[in-house]
Order: sequence, then structure tokens, then C-alpha cells
Amino acid sequence: MPGPFATLLLADMGASIDKLEDTSGGDYMRHMPPQIGGENSIFLALNRGKRSFVLDLKNPRGREALLDLLPRYDVLIDQFRPGVLARLGLSHETLRGRHPGLVVCAITGYGQTGPLAHRAGHDLNYLARGGVLGFQGPKDGPPAVPGFQIADIGGALYCVVGVLAALLARTRTGDGAVVDVSMMEAAMGFAMSGFGTQFGAAVTRGDEPLTGGLACYRTYETKDGQYMSLGALEPKFWLAFAAGVGLEADMGALVPGPHQADLTRRVAEIFAARTRAEWEAFASERDCCLEPVLTPVEAMADAHVKARRLFFKMQSPWGEIDQMRLPFSREAPTRPPPRQGEHTEEILREAGFEDARIASLRAAGVLGG
Repeated sequence: MPGPFATLLLADMGASIDKLEDTSGGDYMRHMPPQIGGENSIFLALNRGKRSFVLDLKNPRGREALLDLLPRYDVLIDQFRPGVLARLGLSHETLRGRHPGLVVCAITGYGQTGPLAHRAGHDLNYLARGGVLGFQGPKDGPPAVPGFQIADIGGALYCVVGVLAALLARTRTGDGAVVDVSMMEAAMGFAMSGFGTQFGAAVTRGDEPLTGGLACYRTYETKDGQYMSLGALEPKFWLAFAAGVGLEADMGALVPGPHQADLTRRVAEIFAARTRAEWEAFASERDCCLEPVLTPVEAMADAHVKARRLFFKMQSPWGEIDQMRLPFSREAPTRPPPRQGEHTEEILREAGFEDARIASLRAAGVLGG
């Protein structure tokens, strides 16, 4: 997820992205369910606007080919564990020795240094080890597993920021750089408010203002078994909500403490007396930070999302596929995701590889596609 999402962001901003895959199955996400015409739907969502080429980096001729291609590129994204490229003879130092202006961005779970640098992990592990999961969920239950990849996407965003900053610095110095992005640290950055509280006092999961400790900042079940989110953190929003439901407006509602338990019970009873549709009508008339909890399907069909043209259809070799526009882009990208190795020869020829060399590499099993 992190490397493909980072390069998706860059591709949608106009960068030319070439995706290097191996000679076996390529990106293994291609083969996972759910499938659309033999390709994974998440892969198709992440890889529009890119080209794919295939080299066997375990073969010395494949490594030589990559080093010969390298001067054509500004950036190389590395999401192997630390040391993997070095064992292939393609360490960051080797890459930058061949191309001093190259920006290498290494995205890993725990960073390039430290006791955990070589440890395997996934998004949930990075949240857990970084203390972020410790903020999640009610105090009388286990930490809640998020429904999306915070560390992966956060790592991708920091990757893009680091790459753009390094490219800007290169315009002044002429030198590239190695950008070290830890997905655990990226996730911890999203929890800045929680850690900021921790700097002043110990925190208890489920008791803090943004983790369920306030009746005015929670989700509530409605009469028809749906849910609403109330985010009335500021006095004006809490006063508007309280006035609308006939609740006495006590400013203590905005302060954590034992009194929140009774207030939360009373607010829950109020929400349980109306359907979600009735609460949506209430929210449309009062400015109180109240929104329905939509399912992903409902969100895709939401009138506001449609007005923003967030989702669109793209023509591809697999037929018409659904895509999601990124926040900064107003024009829907049109280049579909690549088949594995689809652009191998095109990329090599652009770099000046002659037909005889390409044929020799293919005969040796170094190329794919």
C-alpha cells in the first residue's frame, strides 16, 4: 500500500511513474481477491497513470540494466526492509554513486535505523508499537482496530512530502538525498493531539476528549439501529444541539470527568428516540456538527460526494473500472493501470537500449512482459 499510494499521488500530480516488478508474479497484490478481469481491484485503484516494466534483480544482468536506466529518473521509491537492496548489490549508496542527483525514498515499518529496523510488521503492528492503538476504543474493551491503514497511508503522505522537499533542495545543491520514512512514526504524527495531552498528564483510553470521554463527541445509535456522529466540541455547537433537543446546556459537558457518564446516558436516550433520517433533518436545520455514520456504499452515493465528483469511471483493458479521485485533483486521470511488464521494452528503448541487447536480456530470462 504505501509505495503504490505515494506514487499514485505523484502520478496524479503529473509525475511519470514506472513500476518495477519481478519476473515471477510481479506485484503480489495483483493476484489477491477481489478480482476484476484477473486483476485485484485494489491494485487497479492504486496504479492508474503508471507504466510497468519487469527486471530480474537477482540476475547480475538485471541489476546492470537497472543501473543503466537509473540516470533517467529523479526518484526511486524503496519499500523493502532495510538491507534488501544492499544484498542485491543495489544499496542506496550504490544507487546514488551511479546517479548523485537521485532521491531515494525508503518507506519501512520502523525506519532505516534502530533496534526494530529489520522487524516485519503490518499497519496494526505499527499503530500498536507506536502507542497509537492505545488511544483507540472504549476503556472497558480492547483497543479498536481501525477500518483503514493509518500507518501505510500516513507513510505514503510523508514520502511524498519528503520527496518534494528533496527535489526542491536539489535545485539549489544539485545533490539528491535518502529520505527515511517510518510508517510507525507517520502514524504517531496523526496522534499528535493525544501525545500532546500525554506530555502534560497520563491519559486513559476512552476518557480523553477525542477518544470517547465527552458526551458531546461520540457516536450514538438511533431508533432504527443506525448511527449518528456528534462533534459539538465548541460551546456554540453544544448550545445549538442542546437547545434543539431540549437539554439543559451545561458547559461541564465540554470537560472530561465522572459526570460525563450520566450525560452520555441521557444523550444516548435522546438519540434512541428518533430515526437516522429524523436526525439528518435535525442536522440540516441546526449548525451543531452532527452527521450520519454512512456505510462506504452510502458514502459513494452521497449527494455531496457526487457533487465533488470524487468517484469516476475509467476505461481499461479490464473494461470500465471504478476509481477515486485524490483531493487535490479536479480532472479525472485517464491512463489505466498497467499489465505486468506491459512497458518493459518501451522503457528500455527510451533509455537507449538497442534491440539486440533487449533480445539478449529476454533470452536470458532477465525481462518479463
